Amino acid sequence: MARVVITGGAGFLGSHLCDRFIENGDEVIAIDNLITGSADNIAHLFGHPKFKFIHYDITNYTHISGDVHFVLHFASPASPIDYLRLPIQTLKVGSLGTHKMLGLAKEKRARFLLASTSEVYGDPLVHPQPEDYWGNVNPIGLRGVYDEAKRFAEALTMAYHRYHNVDTRIVRIFNTYGPRMRINDGRAIPAFITQALHNEDVTVFGSGLQTRSICYVDDLIEGIFRLLFVDYHEPVNIGNPDEISILDLAKEIIQLCNSKSQIVFKELPEDDPKVRQPDISLARKLLNWEPKVPRQQGLLRTIEYFRSKVG
Repeated sequence: MARVVITGGAGFLGSHLCDRFIENGDEVIAIDNLITGSADNIAHLFGHPKFKFIHYDITNYTHISGDVHFVLHFASPASPIDYLRLPIQTLKVGSLGTHKMLGLAKEKRARFLLASTSEVYGDPLVHPQPEDYWGNVNPIGLRGVYDEAKRFAEALTMAYHRYHNVDTRIVRIFNTYGPRMRINDGRAIPAFITQALHNEDVTVFGSGLQTRSICYVDDLIEGIFRLLFVDYHEPVNIGNPDEISILDLAKEIIQLCNSKSQIVFKELPEDDPKVRQPDISLARKLLNWEPKVPRQQGLLRTIEYFRSKVG
């Protein structure tokens, strides 16, 4: 049995990680300040003898009594609507929060895993994106608060590994979807599903020809779990290389919702990536991992979750 600290533990991905470790028989301490997370995501774990929730901002000094074996740092606003609304908090949790959690891992001699993002590649000039691509990021653009926070977090993580010998892992997460995404998340899939379930116009930004590669949450969690237990310290892409245009994704969701919605087009936001597709060669080799849930199956599960939330 391990003792695991998960920051952002009430968020979309963090809550699924809590479930995975609890199912594994481990003790989980979830920390979240709930500015974008929700206690509803972990309500089913309250009262579990191996689960503890701490409502706290980890950009401050964080003390955990007793042993800690793993620190998984998933705290951060993660959708454009959030980090455009919370730019300072996004930068702080990527810098100060990462520093505090690396300090905790160093103090406890715990293994540390950083949740990084495909956004470190920016609007990529290389396609698909391998881990050795350095990216094309606008550091002073609106999205730069998230992109650069994560790039700094990666640099800090590697510095702690090299200088303090902290046992670190870095996962670069590509677009992920599934139950527990927020209805007002602002990202394409929650927006499309919510609009389609209400038979409202489905909003596509730009021409809709920009692409995304979407990974169902169960597959992502399995990849992260495997990464934690291999001896590899540099970034690893985890995502689904099955690429689809935003327009085709909108059409597919309308069809799966049996919706009467029509598609409308709006102006593309600043620095919105034109393509996004992970090169997962390293994950296949290192982790013997690749996604298994077909897109239509994953979308149907997600639609059912949203249907239960929107009524």
